[in-house]
Parts: sequence; structure tokens; C-alpha cells
Amino acid sequence: MKYIKFFNEIRLTDLPSVGGKNASLGEAYQELVPAGVKVPNGFAITADAYWHILEAAGILAKLKETLTGLDRDNMDDLARRGKKARDLILGAVIPEDLWSEIVLAYEKLAKEYGENPDVAVRSSATAEDLPTASFAGQQDTYLNIRGLQQLREACLKCFASLFTDRAISYRVDKGFTHFDVGLSICVMKMVRSDKASSGVMFSIDTETGFRDVVFITGAYGLGENVVQGNVDPDEFYVFKETFKQGKKAIIRKNLGQKQFRMVYSEGVTKDTVHNERVSGEDARKFCLTNEEILVLADYAVKVEDHYSKHAGEHRPMDMEWAKDGVSGEIFLVQARPETVESQKKKGDYLEAFTLDEKSKVLVRGKSVGQRIAAGKVHVIRDLAQIRDFKPGEVLVAETTTPDWEPVMKTAAAIITNRGGRTCHAAIVSRELGIPAVVGAEGATDHLESGQEVTVSCAQGDTGMVLEGILKFHVDRTKLDNLERPKTKIMMNLGDPDQAFGHSFIPNDGVGLARMEFIVNGFIKIHPMALVHPEKVTDQKVIAQIDSLTLGYPDKKEYFVEKLAFGIGTIGAAFYPKPVTVRMSDFKSNEYASLIGGTYFEPHEENPMLGFRGASRYVSPRYREGFALECQAIKRVRNEMGLTNVRIMIPFCRTVKEAEGVIEVLRENGLVRGENGLEVYVMCEIPNNIIQIDAFAKHFDGFSIGSNDLTQLTLGVDRDSEILAESFDERDPGVLELIRLAVEGTKRNKVHSGICGQAPSDYPEVAEALVRMGIESMSLNPDTVIKTTLKILEVEKSMREKK
Repeated sequence: MKYIKFFNEIRLTDLPSVGGKNASLGEAYQELVPAGVKVPNGFAITADAYWHILEAAGILAKLKETLTGLDRDNMDDLARRGKKARDLILGAVIPEDLWSEIVLAYEKLAKEYGENPDVAVRSSATAEDLPTASFAGQQDTYLNIRGLQQLREACLKCFASLFTDRAISYRVDKGFTHFDVGLSICVMKMVRSDKASSGVMFSIDTETGFRDVVFITGAYGLGENVVQGNVDPDEFYVFKETFKQGKKAIIRKNLGQKQFRMVYSEGVTKDTVHNERVSGEDARKFCLTNEEILVLADYAVKVEDHYSKHAGEHRPMDMEWAKDGVSGEIFLVQARPETVESQKKKGDYLEAFTLDEKSKVLVRGKSVGQRIAAGKVHVIRDLAQIRDFKPGEVLVAETTTPDWEPVMKTAAAIITNRGGRTCHAAIVSRELGIPAVVGAEGATDHLESGQEVTVSCAQGDTGMVLEGILKFHVDRTKLDNLERPKTKIMMNLGDPDQAFGHSFIPNDGVGLARMEFIVNGFIKIHPMALVHPEKVTDQKVIAQIDSLTLGYPDKKEYFVEKLAFGIGTIGAAFYPKPVTVRMSDFKSNEYASLIGGTYFEPHEENPMLGFRGASRYVSPRYREGFALECQAIKRVRNEMGLTNVRIMIPFCRTVKEAEGVIEVLRENGLVRGENGLEVYVMCEIPNNIIQIDAFAKHFDGFSIGSNDLTQLTLGVDRDSEILAESFDERDPGVLELIRLAVEGTKRNKVHSGICGQAPSDYPEVAEALVRMGIESMSLNPDTVIKTTLKILEVEKSMREKK
């Protein structure tokens, strides 16, 4: 046939005739289906057919005339010309020779899928799905098309959508001439995801450009809701490196609200699909099982590997998937190059936005862009109102569609009530380089037009809209050929949301991952309240626990899974570099502030010197809680395959406690030396140094905690404001104890490091530590570059003196 090509006849090299979407689907159908990736069959109506329609109808000259002299920035002019262009195509007739081929192709598809198969009619422009320009959502898609009459109408609408206002504007921005671009159409079998789920996935983290994860989003029903941002989807992360080694490497799951389900419309109706409300019960369940998440990760890895091989370079991919609710099979329905993060040159410089002021948080949502911007709010509730939008304003809307793009590119920031990190608003914001807060429920009600706000996406996963125009600054650090010092430079990190981004800072791993941050920020419940729920009697507290653990028949699993995900995210971000996870180091008053904590914690006059660290782990009062922490570590190392994660024991007062902790770890399946497991200890009590030879028999390394060591050496409560001036890590006595600790580790051939605040705050302490011969320093992320440069200076000076 002259104008039709089936997927088994199409390769990536056919892009000029069938467009990016069709070329990619044909390539996947031929190359990846044999490798186990399921792709529904279909055919392309080539771009030649588009030009044939224009020629047969005699409208090409009129189209060119319609777009001559276009003022892209004039919304009325753009709308008027766009409508006239579309009307010219919609008024055309599909020539008989072309239509007869489309009929034959549809009938051939019917032989595989049954009479009058439901199909998706999707646009595939010849300048689309390129590595540098996605053209995502610029042209239209028509779902659940059944029969020849609907197919004919959908094809003409699809051809006409090459001249939507947004597509015209996008081509101008990207430097494409309107008549250098043709449109092919993809006609493919509909996957019955209306009875199951569908979504989008990337083989890269869309926010940071971290390349070693598959990021999956999904919701119930057809995938348009996820793409257009009509729902807050579920999110899943799979770590590619250990997944390829055969591990169940799901490192994170975030439950979305999934407000709507797009389904087929039954009977005679104008629309072929419509949205239904999702029940509360369904919304509280993930739309995919763990097994299905891993199937999709397998697809993503295979797709990325194949396209990278074809391109001759690493090629992160943007994909769409759909689960068939009838057969239970999961299909890949689109694959194209990711066009934002993969195009950034990582390693040239590091850019970090920081707020300098605080104010009231007005709304929260998912952050997109890792940036900060400020301006006046402009709430738009209807597409017709976009003509009133002024450049530099903060766009606030229920959601956005491709039709909004002409004004989105002039916004300082974007805020939407609904949507996830792969929705339209998120994708466009990344491409434009502006911050967006999506899924900010109630934003259109809580924010008012004219109100001054600051939009901050610089604090991890959570994006915030703050009251007023706040000061902020941007640090740009050149990383070109930054030399690595002999002293290992590691990072202190507790927030998994920051892990992928911080991994780009030149480092040698994580010297201190604070478990208590994960417990406090992501779990919120005291572990013993999950082990012994019968001891919690307050109905309000019980309700809080039940609400958070909904969907977990075994409440202990809630703690283990959440903790494993937090640790696993940090472990994956820095893999294969070591990540030292300090077991929980809350004080009793801090444990008591967790939900249900007051039932299990003693009242202490001085918690800083009380029931904390190693003494808790061996005590019957907390031993079962510690067992949950151990289960999480085991899951990270054994199931996720992140054997770079090692354990650190805090506040170990005596050698007897050290022996007891090692035994408790062994009882919980964490045997020092087994599968490369290393166990470190915090060196923060003078007794750790006085008896370092005895302690060294039980641990693989010592990490000096300068805060507690200073407190206990000088007899100063580090929480006391009155004694603040007496608390000084630079005191000669403190530095002498640190010197003895380093000397003791060398004598016992175990690792020496420091993870306290001192080297981050005081360059002279960092210099002293290098001269002592300490092996590693773990620093706050914002001081890593500055301290690295100082250490390089000191090491150079020491070499010259030799």
C-alpha cells in the first residue's frame, strides 16, 4: 500500500515518513517484542497521506496564506489563524485511494483483534519525539474509536490538530517552519486500561536527571488523565543497577489520590470516553502490584538499552504504558527520548537555589524544577481567561493542557490543583526551566489573583507556595576537573527527597545517613506502638495510627517498608559508594513525640545523657523496635541489592554494650562480615577513645561525632543556650581526644572518619583533621565543595613539605 505501513514494516529510520511516535512504535514492535516487551499492533498512515489530502483539496496555498504574518504573542491573532487553518483541513475530503487503503488496514487489524476493533488514533508529526524537542501533546489523540465512520472523523481531526494554537506556537519557539513538518497518524489497538490502569514512565529521574532509576507514574483507567494532569498519580521508583542484577529493586512508592478514572463511554454519545470518580477505597490502594512495577522496570531498561545502542550514546527514555483489564497484560504504548534533563550537561557546574527568608506556607504540592521564583498570582479557571495573563505572573489553575502553552512560557511559575510529576504542567515547566508545584490541592481557592507569593521547589519532593516576595540566592559552583583529595569527602544526609540531587556533588559517599529523619519525616509512628498496638488506649492516637497504616494488614510492615524505602533511596543515589546508616538516635523525649510514643518512653530530666543509642537496642524496652530497624536494613541490602549500605551504632557507652549490640544484630540476621556487611560505631564518648583497642575488636570503623564528644569532654550540655559560648569543638582538649582516636584506629587497622559538625563549620578543624591523617570527613552538603578545596590545599602543602 502507498500510504499505509504496519508496525512490522517500520523502523526508527522511517521517521521522515511516519513521524516520531510511529517510528518508535515500529522499532519497539520489531526489536523489543521478541525480548519480552508487549506492544499492541497497529499501522501508520504516512505523512505522504497528509500532503496528498492538502493537494487533493487544493488548500496548501490557503494554509500558507493563513499563517503568513502571524503574531505568535498576540493570543487573539494566534487563535483566529489557528482555527481557520484547522477548518480548512476539517472541510477537506479524504481521497478515495487513501481511504480504501485505510479501510484495508483496519480490516487487517480486525483479523487479529476481532470485528470493529477499538483503536486509538494518535498524531505522529515528522518533527516529533526528537532528542531535543518532544512536541509532546502538541497534536491530538482520539481514544476508543470503533468502526469506519468514527475512524474517518478521527483521522481528519488528527490531521487538523497539526494547527492547534499550541502546536503553531511550539513550532515557532523551536525554530521549525510550519510546512517543513508533516503529520502521520498512528492507528493502534486500544488496550483496555479503562478496566485497569495506565501511566507514564521515564528511565531517568525527571527532577534531578539522576540516571540510575526508572520513575513510573500511574492511575486507574486510560492514561490521558495522568498525561494531562487531571489526577494525582501513584509514583514508583526502581533502581536500575541492582534490578539488572536480579534484585527486587523497588526503592520507593508514593500513594497518589487518583481522583478520576477515564473509561469508555457506552451507547450513543458525543464523547467516546469520560471520567468517573474513583472510590475512596480504590484511591487508598496502589494501582500496580510490586510484580507489575518490576515488569514495567524491565520494559524501561530494555527500551533504554536498545535506543541507547541505536543512538550510540546513553539515551534516557520517556514512555507510556497501559495494563489491559481483560487479559491482565501490561503494554508499552509509546517510547520517545526524554528531552529535558538528559540534555543538560551534568558536571559542568552545580546550581543550588536557597531561600533567605521565611514566611507562611499557603499551599503545598509536588515540586518540579528545583528552582525558586516569585511574582503576583493569576488564577485562571477557564481557558478563555488566558488572554488576560501577563508575563511574569504566577499561573494558578486546576490543571493545564497543551492549549495553555502559549501563556505558560511567559509565567514566572506554575501551580496546579491536580497532577503528578509526569503531567503536562510538569513536563512543560521543566522544558521552560521554571518552577512548578503540581497536585497542590485547593490552590485555586487558597490563592487570589494579585497576591504576591514565592514559589519554592528547592527543598526536595515538596513544593511550597509562600506568602510574599521573599529573597533567595543561587549558588553556582564550577565543577570542571575538580581534583579529588586523598582524604575521602563524604556527606551527611537524612532526607531521601534530597538524595538524587545531592549525588551530583563530588563526593565519596554518605558518611552519616540519619535514620531518625526518615522515621520522623516519613513514618511518624513510634515503632513500639506498631509492635504493641494494644498498649495504645487513646482513641485519637489509635485513629492517627490507623489512618497512616491503612492498607497494611500487619502494622509493623508499615514501619519496615517506609524505612527501607527511605534508606534504599539514599543507598541507590550514591551506589556503589558506601552509605553509612546510623541506627535511630532519638532521645527519649524525641521518641515520645512520635505518634504513640508517650506509652513507651520514660520521663528523663536529661535525655541527652539518658536512654539513647546502643543502650536502647539491647534493652527489653526497645529491642522489638530495633528489630524493625534491622528488618529494614536487611531488606535494603538483601532484596534491593544495596550492599553499599553499612550500619553505624550511636552512643555506645561500654564494651559490654558493644558486644550486646553485635549479638542483637546477629539475632536479627545482620551478621558483621556476611555479604560484606560492615558495622561502624560513633566515636563520641571519651570512653570510646580511652578503650579504643577493646572497641575496635567489635567494629570495622569509628566515626567521630564532634558534637557529643565536645559536650562530654567539656561537660557542656550542647542544648544549653546559657553555656553556648563554652561549647567549642576547637578546644585543645577536644582536638587532642580526636587525635588519639585517629591514632587508635590506625593502630587497630580500622577506618577513621568524622561526621560531626566541626569540619563543616570550621576550616581550621578540617585542616587539623587532615594533618592527623583522618581517612574520611562527612560534611553538610552545602560545605562539601568549599571544604574539598581547603583540604586539597592542605594536602598539597603537606606533600611539598615532605
